[in-house]
Amino acid sequence: MSWIEEIAPEAAQGDLRSLYEELERKRGKVSNILQVHSLRPEAMRGHLDLYMDLMFAPGGLSRRQREMIAVVVSRENRCDYCVAHHVEALARYVSDRALLEAIASGGVVPEPAPSDSALMDYAVKLTRAPASVRADDVQGLRDAGIAEADILLANLIVAYFNFVNRIALGLGVASNPAEVAGYGA
Repeated sequence: MSWIEEIAPEAAQGDLRSLYEELERKRGKVSNILQVHSLRPEAMRGHLDLYMDLMFAPGGLSRRQREMIAVVVSRENRCDYCVAHHVEALARYVSDRALLEAIASGGVVPEPAPSDSALMDYAVKLTRAPASVRADDVQGLRDAGIAEADILLANLIVAYFNFVNRIALGLGVASNPAEVAGYGA
């Protein structure tokens, strides 16, 4: 699963066991990206709380847009683990396999909505060259109709996935098709 020791769900005790049981009850299983936190359950809880807020709390960005940002950032970082997981999630909102492949591979996305185009451009730039982001980049999000609170949300999602990509890549978190598929929404 990764390059460090992990505590498997069946061996967990105390707070870690409670977290694993909560994940299994709500999501159907424990993802490898969360299990890699098993030696620090309090960090796992913080990670999970941030993820749930950014990806599921009410806001002007749709779930599709949030997952699109996740895929774009993970693609730019070449994090196969996160690309696989979030293409799977994005497929719940995008039925066109060619469009999913274009987003996942960095190909040409045919006729994206202005807001989607602006979000993808911002995600790429903030991931590739964070120090090069300027006020004009944020203005581009406004010009595409994205509200201030959702500009912040987009920024936080980009930052979050850069964080998670580095956990996965830095600790060798791996997945397989069975681990990727079948999570509860």
